[in-house]
Amino acid sequence: MTDYLAPPWLPGGHLQTIWPALWSRRFESTVPSWRRERWDTPDGDFVDVDFCEAQSSSAPGLDHRHRPLLVLFHGLEGSSSSHYSQAFADWGLQNSCDIAVPHFRGCSGTLNLMPRAYHSGDHEEVDHLLRQFKQRVDAQSRPGLVAAGVSLGGNALMRWAGEHGQSAQQVVKAIATICAPLDLTASGKAIGEGFNRQVYTRMFLRSMKPKAMAKLKQFPGLFDANKLMAAKDLYEFDDVFTAPLHGFQNTDDYWLRASALPVMAQVAIPALALNAQNDPFMPSSSLPTQKKVSTHVTLWQPTGGGHVGFASGALPGHLKAMPQAVGQWLLQHIP
Repeated sequence: MTDYLAPPWLPGGHLQTIWPALWSRRFESTVPSWRRERWDTPDGDFVDVDFCEAQSSSAPGLDHRHRPLLVLFHGLEGSSSSHYSQAFADWGLQNSCDIAVPHFRGCSGTLNLMPRAYHSGDHEEVDHLLRQFKQRVDAQSRPGLVAAGVSLGGNALMRWAGEHGQSAQQVVKAIATICAPLDLTASGKAIGEGFNRQVYTRMFLRSMKPKAMAKLKQFPGLFDANKLMAAKDLYEFDDVFTAPLHGFQNTDDYWLRASALPVMAQVAIPALALNAQNDPFMPSSSLPTQKKVSTHVTLWQPTGGGHVGFASGALPGHLKAMPQAVGQWLLQHIP
């Protein structure tokens, strides 16, 4: 993807972000079919995991022993229905690779049970889930386990890899992040300004506020409802809800401590970080350089692509290129 070029009819980072999410083709012909499992968590809650299994399409008759598993962590307010999840599922069907999308708490369509949600640095949740997937992969004698994370999920995944260093080698063969806001402070500031504030921030808050209020109904007194409803950007929302619910002092503390960039020098497994230089959610000046990351980290930073866009082909475009490039990079690390 280092040589990715957006089609001429799709100019600019904003259009390259919005158009693929709404109108580009996510799959060949058939909508990927998901099978859901509900997994218990150590704190008495649950996580819903959706599986798209290649056996149902291009690889009939093959059992799990022939198919690796790719775990895909979604982005802010994402799910298995997100455009990138469907594109990866379609790629999996074409390449005999099963895809699993674990939903961060509250993102599967069902309100979770505990007084928490999810956040950009939720590497503890990532660790628990990946170890559960590793147990299943071993029990099924699969070739191996790899993981990818999109946007928020990518930062949490990279943070996990940095936090665990060499011990991460015991869990996954390789990881990849796609448009992850590795410097949350720079990204948070960018999304709170100008066009970003008017379009993307409003879109996120439109779903995040009702979920938070539902959580308040579960746990009266959890936070100040008036302050939350008055929040005009993610900084104010995180200050009232995300930061205090997950052990941070405030938004500044959250964005600083949850960012993956400070620990990328400690990553000890093959790791790919894909970030478009024209991503509206993060200034190109905030993207990692090779000097700031370990030798295990590969940086792909094409000039175009927007935020999790990367559409290709004639109008309306398709989303095959990114899953193909990232998926094949991950699979090459499975013997």
